[in-house]
Amino acid sequence: MRIRRATDADAETVAAILRDAFAEVDRFYTRAGHAATTPPAGLIRERLKEGPVWVAEDEGGALVGTVAAVARDDGVYVRSMAVTPAARGRKVALHLMRQLELFAVSRSAPRMYLSTTPFLFAAIRLYESLGFRRSGEPPDELVGTPLVTMAKPLASRLER
Repeated sequence: MRIRRATDADAETVAAILRDAFAEVDRFYTRAGHAATTPPAGLIRERLKEGPVWVAEDEGGALVGTVAAVARDDGVYVRSMAVTPAARGRKVALHLMRQLELFAVSRSAPRMYLSTTPFLFAAIRLYESLGFRRSGEPPDELVGTPLVTMAKPLASRLER
């Protein structure tokens, strides 16, 4: 598996990964919440301007996962984490999150944080295994779909 930065040319595939990854749980989202979670390629291209997006390539070169980051004053926000159903169980998400953490540490971010839905049990287990904990911070919903916010403090350069 190879993790690399996404380019504009990957936008259609990243959008397809998001649609594929969330298709099995779309009934738990509001229509608008699902649309926000699975943006079209044009919005993915806009996100590439806001911060890095990474993709995971399998041994055959197919893209099977993605994650995006936005550097903010209070830390690095993790968004759009997704792995295709066919690639689950191969540690794709773990590799993507490690790449994102390297980015956050390189920016001297005090923490990484994300919002997820309470019904994405496997994702929550992954985040908890990586040191994320529920923070109680907003947002509590995404256009009517419930959310929980999780955060992971990062060691400062002086502590390392």
